[in-house]
Amino acid sequence: MKLAIMGYGVVGSGVAQVLDRNRASIEKKAGCPLELQAILDRREFPGDPHEKLVIQDVQRILEDPEIQIVVEAMGGTHPAYDYVKACLERGKSVVTSNKELVAAKGVELLRLAKEKNVNFLFEASVGGGIPIIHPLHQCLGANEILEIVGILNGTTNFILTKMIREQMSFEDALAMAQQLGYAEQDPTADVEGLDACRKICILASLAFGHHVYPDAVPTQGISRITREDVALAERWGGVIKLLGRVKKLENGTLYLVVGPHLVPKSHPLATVDDVFNAILVRGDATGEVVFYGKGAGKLPTASAVISDVIDAAKAEGTIPTLQWQEALPGQVADGRQVPGAFYVRLTGCDGQERACCEAQFEGACFLQRSDSLQGEVAFVAEGLSEEELDHRLATVLAQGGTLASKMYVLDGDF
Repeated sequence: MKLAIMGYGVVGSGVAQVLDRNRASIEKKAGCPLELQAILDRREFPGDPHEKLVIQDVQRILEDPEIQIVVEAMGGTHPAYDYVKACLERGKSVVTSNKELVAAKGVELLRLAKEKNVNFLFEASVGGGIPIIHPLHQCLGANEILEIVGILNGTTNFILTKMIREQMSFEDALAMAQQLGYAEQDPTADVEGLDACRKICILASLAFGHHVYPDAVPTQGISRITREDVALAERWGGVIKLLGRVKKLENGTLYLVVGPHLVPKSHPLATVDDVFNAILVRGDATGEVVFYGKGAGKLPTASAVISDVIDAAKAEGTIPTLQWQEALPGQVADGRQVPGAFYVRLTGCDGQERACCEAQFEGACFLQRSDSLQGEVAFVAEGLSEEELDHRLATVLAQGGTLASKMYVLDGDF
């Protein structure tokens, strides 16, 4: 069986490397020989073992009847979407690591693959080398999934780990992540939560059967977190993690959110550090299952891509369990009205404003650092919606002071 790779960057070259290195065992698992036929990229790669396979015209892949599986490792939606769609229309299975493409166009491409009796596979789009897509639609297939919560971005987890362990500022930790190659020069997609949002949308779509679009999910990044917040989280008994969460509510709607959370130290996700990811899935039969490992990187991601290539080679037609339907009207709940728990830090508060805050949030857990700034008020409040929280905060802030930080708390329901 012949393959093509579209995009010969980190992931694409990693796929070729793993295929060369482990060819015998991969072909044994696939049940057939696997030959790399073409590599699509705008660049030339002199000296590369596969330089003679590099082409610049996608039509050569589309019009080659011998190429049956195409690996898309270009990233983004343009031109990846057009190329992937064209491959599927010509009866070629597609394997991708492109979470942006799956989050935006997954339902359409899955439907097209089914119509053409081929496969659109995307294990590497979430969690890098961590197997999560296959377990969700097959291994956990007997379960009703109740909720998923995870550390879905290794870059932000590395930054937060440095802020927690070494008391770095956000800016210094980001600079280190960029120096080590964990963060791009433009880190927006990572630090503002966009990458994690795409991934939780893919997991939610697969777990609950209908497409969830990123623009339906409230998303907040970590760029405003300070060392003061880290210290107060420690005082509370937890750490700060950027989490993606989805939960099915009693009325059948989905609650989704992406943002920094206070996580109790007793929770399994609290000890996941550096560039590692972890995804906790709760099913009605299995209870909690945690998937842990490196969420990115050349070879871990290539490993996940190759596992999909093996599945595509073995499949007799479309894999029936890897499907979801169009989005339903009103399927995503208004998260601002769902009760939860929140951390808040205010600055510039005098005695009157502090008293007002204590009255508005009676019963909250008020926090104080040993070196608290003058006028700082911080607390964790439970059992109220974000809408109600903001209403009460408006009453406090009308007296004076400034909202410095607000984030979610991973409460007992997750």
